[in-house]
Amino acid sequence: MKIISILFLTIFLGKGCNAEQKQDVETAVIEYTANTRGFFQKIVVQNQKFGVSKERNNENPIVDQKIANSDWKKIIDAFQEVDLEGIPNLKGPTEKRFYDGAAIANLKITYQGKTYSSQPFDHGNPPVEIEKLVNKITLLALPQ
Repeated sequence: MKIISILFLTIFLGKGCNAEQKQDVETAVIEYTANTRGFFQKIVVQNQKFGVSKERNNENPIVDQKIANSDWKKIIDAFQEVDLEGIPNLKGPTEKRFYDGAAIANLKITYQGKTYSSQPFDHGNPPVEIEKLVNKITLLALPQ
């Protein structure tokens, strides 16, 4: 009987924590920035909305464009796969940004009062650990 009770509690509490985590994801602010001398792009995702800025003098975009439910679910799923504590230690797989072969990109996530910032990596070629999330976010900036 004790085993059944422990098993039930483990499953119940596990599902409760997962649901709580999903709700908290909606309070996260995800910022993706890519730039070179002649290119600038900043995408901000927050609370099922996003904003894009392509001008340095208007660096902080207005976050007012609605994200479709299906796309939002994909972003949440990708977000939950990311180890937030490990973000600052990730290294990009390529270094084209060192010779202007790619824009310099950064990912910054503010979640539960803490900010996690990546080291610079090549735009279009993020570290594998955040690749899904970055790709989902950059797709939002493409013209519809």
